[in-house]
Amino acid sequence: MVIAVVCALVTGCGPDLSGTKVRIAAGLNGGVYDKLAEALADAWATQLDTDRPEIQETHGSPDNIDRVRAGKADVAFVAADVAAAKSAGLAALARVHDDYLHVIVRADSPVKSFAQLRGLKVAIGSPDSGVEFLSKQLLAASGLTGAIDRRNLGIDEALPALKDRQIDAVIWSGGVPTPSITEAVQTFGVRLLDITDLADALRASSPVYRTATIPVTAYNLPSPVTTLVLPNFLVVPTSMGDDVAEALVRGLFDARDQLVKAAGAALSIDVHPAIETSPLPLHPGALRYFRSLKD
Repeated sequence: MVIAVVCALVTGCGPDLSGTKVRIAAGLNGGVYDKLAEALADAWATQLDTDRPEIQETHGSPDNIDRVRAGKADVAFVAADVAAAKSAGLAALARVHDDYLHVIVRADSPVKSFAQLRGLKVAIGSPDSGVEFLSKQLLAASGLTGAIDRRNLGIDEALPALKDRQIDAVIWSGGVPTPSITEAVQTFGVRLLDITDLADALRASSPVYRTATIPVTAYNLPSPVTTLVLPNFLVVPTSMGDDVAEALVRGLFDARDQLVKAAGAALSIDVHPAIETSPLPLHPGALRYFRSLKD
């Protein structure tokens, strides 16, 4: 691991972290993970007095976490459900932002419930993405795993396909509002499916899933929609040095204004919910930072 090698060259891996090299597993180019990673890279380069961290374009959370576990990345943005399923050897620096499950159909679709997607064409996210992982949990909870025509399409491909009636529904996990969904509401008309009847089964499948409401005002909806809310973590290997982890977390919060400019999702980055990373433990260096705030 690059950080471990560099730390060995720094006496005691102490507060002087100049020269530390960091590789960030982000996501698809232009996505929220990528935008936040770019802003963090700028901030960390200045704060650590080092080369700008390497940003790795990836497929999403499963790919990101695999890279950290394989020693190919040092920090990764990871959805909490993926982190919970692959937690060995990993720790969290912080909970960053939350995503909301969107199950999208055309406004004129006869589909009123998730169960009515049986036999239809449904976009479940890009291959190896966090959306695909969540979609599979949703399909398992609903008993539809083998009963839909699954299409591996990301949101940017899926919404045009929905507009052209090439598919019947889109599963997506993202912020509220997601700009491309807002545009779809305005251009051809979409609505969201309520998943209240699946909430208990989904919560039983993973401790990280919680229910939330997407309000009418988010997308000019006919009524509020009950859905899932899913945290995202900054994940690192447990082998990362405490001083490095503490510096990265401190830098995260010092750079909050820069992150907000890069992506609106960063508005939810706050020290209070940041410590809520169960079932992943906080890295000892991160814990040291949060405890220092009480001094």
